Amino acid sequence: MIQAQLKICQKLEDRLELKLINQNALKDWAKEIFKDNSFHMIDVSSKKETFRRALASGKIFVGKKVFNLIKDKAMPKGDPLSLAEVAAVLGVKKTSELIPLCHPLPIDHTASKIIMNEENFSLEVFCVVSTYSKTGVEMEAIMGVNAALITIYDLSKIVNPDLKIDNIRLLIKEGGKSGLWKNPEGIPDFLKDLF
Repeated sequence: MIQAQLKICQKLEDRLELKLINQNALKDWAKEIFKDNSFHMIDVSSKKETFRRALASGKIFVGKKVFNLIKDKAMPKGDPLSLAEVAAVLGVKKTSELIPLCHPLPIDHTASKIIMNEENFSLEVFCVVSTYSKTGVEMEAIMGVNAALITIYDLSKIVNPDLKIDNIRLLIKEGGKSGLWKNPEGIPDFLKDLF
């Protein structure tokens, strides 16, 4: 009986390609996972908490028809600008859940602004985020911009599916060892005195 059970177990092991791992192989596996892996969250445990702030922007080109409907508050699914501002806040708050190596951070403040550009029928989204933490909030600002832009896309595609999201970029980051960084391509004039 025992012989039969052993044969069945051996056949199962062969079919499932199960392997018994000895202690040394387990240590090698742990080293591979925890030390040699190409992905890892940066260790910020020894860093000091400082004030951090970041500002990002991006554009969506919606075309003349959608632009005028948004301006006249006549979009079929509701006002994309109001909902995009809410989406920006949610994007900021959910960043670490969507970006695998992003640290979850306490967000002290976030705000967004959407500017309508009639000359090229675009909407430009700005998102600022601040915290007092060990690491920066650049990804949170960029995620806020993306969430707002994608929300505008979602509410606009019913009228015009030919939409273009473009020029998502970090404009400013401050805090930590590196201090203040401004995008070398410059920032809009209306923001120059704020940072």
